[in-house]
Amino acid sequence: MARNILILGASYGSLLATKLLMAGHNVTLVCRKNTAELINRDGTEVRIKLRDEPTHRAIFSRDLPGKLDATSPDNVDLSRYDMVGLAMQEPQYTNHTIRVLMIKIAAAHLPCLSIMNMPPLPYLKRIPALADMDLEEAYTNAQVWERFKPGLVTLCSPDPQAFRPPEEAANVLHVGLPTNFKAAVFADEAHNKVLRELESDIDAVKLDGQDVPVKLKVFDSLFVPLAKWSMLLTGNYRCITPEEPQAIRNAVHDDLKVSQSIYEHVDAIARRLGADPQDQVPFEKYAKAAESLLKPSSAARAVANGAPFIERVDLLVKLISHQLGMTNAHIDRTVQIVDQKLNERIESGAGI
Repeated sequence: MARNILILGASYGSLLATKLLMAGHNVTLVCRKNTAELINRDGTEVRIKLRDEPTHRAIFSRDLPGKLDATSPDNVDLSRYDMVGLAMQEPQYTNHTIRVLMIKIAAAHLPCLSIMNMPPLPYLKRIPALADMDLEEAYTNAQVWERFKPGLVTLCSPDPQAFRPPEEAANVLHVGLPTNFKAAVFADEAHNKVLRELESDIDAVKLDGQDVPVKLKVFDSLFVPLAKWSMLLTGNYRCITPEEPQAIRNAVHDDLKVSQSIYEHVDAIARRLGADPQDQVPFEKYAKAAESLLKPSSAARAVANGAPFIERVDLLVKLISHQLGMTNAHIDRTVQIVDQKLNERIESGAGI
């Protein structure tokens, strides 16, 4: 049965969209009007490397069994959809037209699967140890999330690394690290049935008889997506330096001992919240993957390009660590550097 999925965000969202389209499901991407016109005219192109192949394959949405369309936020008809994917950067949800759409999504009681690095607040409310913590400071505008029922929101660890090549059009995405999306379940089994259907259908897709990387994996544990926090705090946010941004590989491997200490501390925070060690990714595996991450993280590139706001998982983890009595000097230092760089942008008027 073909499902209809609405995905907010046409950049990173096009990766999940392509996997769904390959499995025969239909997707609407929500984006700017100009980008929507481009996608409706030309479709999307996602470049991904299959196992043991030397070069990336270009997968075009127009060649896939599912149907793709795109629209601006003010033209969405929510009655069409079975599920919503949240694939924008967290600060983008403060845009007025997006906020209006989010109010409508919350009122429609549609299940929402986030592939953001920044976990939506309603998802965090599902974790008993976090339900009463003061975490709003980490969000650009926490009010965006206040209408959502926690059980209708879940998180998908956005482990795949992908970027939009700067020399290409807005409908092109290049996948650098084709790992899996790891989703926690919803509260309602009816919604989990849909999620597991999508998981199974994506898993069955073949391309020229070969398996296609970037699966959707569904887990009963709420804590599986939190494994990404260790990676973000060890690599992505440490790409932001007082000077120019550095590659993730350098952030991790320039001082491997410090990197491991940060990684293991964040893992310990997740376990304190309730995560099982089996939910987590060993540091050695992450460090190996980081060897191939030769560009600065998207957060670091955004800061370097003058963005006044970015997703603040670093600040979120700091707030949690302080309220748990598990402070860490390296994490606090990372947050201080990010704060400093963003304040420089705001004071100079960049991005305003």
